[in-house]
Amino acid sequence: MTEKKSADENTIFVGNKPPMSYVLAVVTQFNGGSDTVQIKARGRAISRAVDTAEIVRNRFVQDAKVKDIKIDTEIITNEEGRNSNVSSIEITLSTK
Repeated sequence: MTEKKSADENTIFVGNKPPMSYVLAVVTQFNGGSDTVQIKARGRAISRAVDTAEIVRNRFVQDAKVKDIKIDTEIITNEEGRNSNVSSIEITLSTK
């Protein structure tokens, strides 16, 4: 997964970069006038997404609140045709 920004959703996809890379992306979204930012991650990147949300809330955007957290399991088919379950999380931060 790579970092992407959707114009209508303000979504940050968390992958294998250090958490501060995603913190910068989230803070940039808030400074750009967004009221809400979604942080999405799957699998091992979930802890990085939680770290990102907490760093943003505690250090950079103190008035940001966790508006919503959604957890899910996605079924992914690998190259060999086998299905595997991968956990996913979606954290929504809001300044309103």
